[in-house]
Amino acid sequence: MALPFFYSASFDPQRAELMLDEDNSRHIVQVLRMQRGDQLQLTDGRGNLLTTTILDDHKKKCRVQILTVTQQPPRERNVSIALSLLKNASRFEWFLEKATEIGVTEIIPLLCERTERQHFRQDRLQNILVSAMLQSQQAWLPVMRSPTPLAELMENPGQDQLFIAHCLEEQRVSLADFAPEARGSQLILIGPEGDFSPKEIELAMQCRFLPVTLGATRLRTETAGIVAATILCIG
Repeated sequence: MALPFFYSASFDPQRAELMLDEDNSRHIVQVLRMQRGDQLQLTDGRGNLLTTTILDDHKKKCRVQILTVTQQPPRERNVSIALSLLKNASRFEWFLEKATEIGVTEIIPLLCERTERQHFRQDRLQNILVSAMLQSQQAWLPVMRSPTPLAELMENPGQDQLFIAHCLEEQRVSLADFAPEARGSQLILIGPEGDFSPKEIELAMQCRFLPVTLGATRLRTETAGIVAATILCIG
């Protein structure tokens, strides 16, 4: 049977022991009823997978001994998705969960001309990423940036291949046509309800973003993000 799996950002490769935070300690000791000598797995979200045994089953400061450390290889494809914040926060949270399960490397909450929601609960959204990583048994946690204005992101995107998905009736290519030949890193922009403005699309194209379509139907913002993630991460 698989060992219980937890996240701890405080892993130090120079230390043989690790003190877990209160939330993890309480879940391990009070919820799972684990005791001294029981084994569990940890990841730091940076590819390290630790097998540990409990030394002190304190409900607030559980201490474990590190038995083995293995480095999981990074994802084959380095995919960043910049998706507009949504008026309905639960839809953006759903996107974060599913994008993590699929294997997106980086998520950029985007601020566009038509973005209706500016409020951003960093701690809550980070917890959603961690939960999705653990649920899908991964050792790499997606990087989530702070909300970023579209114009600022386009100034220095940093990825090898740049895409913008929009709904205007202009010449676009299918993103799926590029997936088999994806190399290096990719960034795709997904707009808000109401799409990007024509000015934003024009600016993106001036900044080397290739206009793409995700299919024949018009998709909700969060659905478009998942379709793009699936195409670029899985192919």
